[in-house]
Amino acid sequence: MLHMYGFWRSAAAFRVRMSMNLKDIEFRETMIDLDAGVQHSPDYVALNPQAVVPSLVLEDGVVLTQSMAILEYLEETHPEPALLPKDVEGRARVRALSLIWAADHHPLIPPRIRAYLRDTLGVDEAGRTAWVKHWFAEGLRIGEARLAGDPHTGKFCHGDALSIADLCMLSQVMGARGFQVDMTPYPTISRIADACVAMEPIARALPLRQPGAPAAH
Repeated sequence: MLHMYGFWRSAAAFRVRMSMNLKDIEFRETMIDLDAGVQHSPDYVALNPQAVVPSLVLEDGVVLTQSMAILEYLEETHPEPALLPKDVEGRARVRALSLIWAADHHPLIPPRIRAYLRDTLGVDEAGRTAWVKHWFAEGLRIGEARLAGDPHTGKFCHGDALSIADLCMLSQVMGARGFQVDMTPYPTISRIADACVAMEPIARALPLRQPGAPAAH
């Protein structure tokens, strides 16, 4: 059985959790409390020297890291249901959309960035919250501009089939909602996010439904 190390609030772990649920892959998850600094424990650093989640331990003991690499691995080893289009241009579009959220904006908001703002730059809590909300909103603004009016956008980010782009988008949407970012300016993203959450495998993967989350259920 696959063994993932994640955290309920981790957007990157959320992406991988959604993919494994959608592909009906059996796995177990150990929560690494990022807020408590468990990721810096010697045992976890030995597993993942970057001290981040997710880490995915395969049945042969190989450890995979970085959510986008893990998503590609799952796509290659468990191709159904497909989360990448069959055509090369479609795959390029889905990957480009995915990286807007996973590579350009998510890296600006995790705990290690907020800790640096607090401990090194002396930014107070209000300033740190403003920083996070700004970068959430920027990712959503750019994503909305890319999706709205594009004929390749359908029920989901790319046509009417779920893709990795939707998983990356939703991971940012849930974080933005958690920080009470106004979603009104992003109607296309909001519509797609609602369609995703209506799917049981995704609903089961939601951050607030994981062990350790506030009022987890």
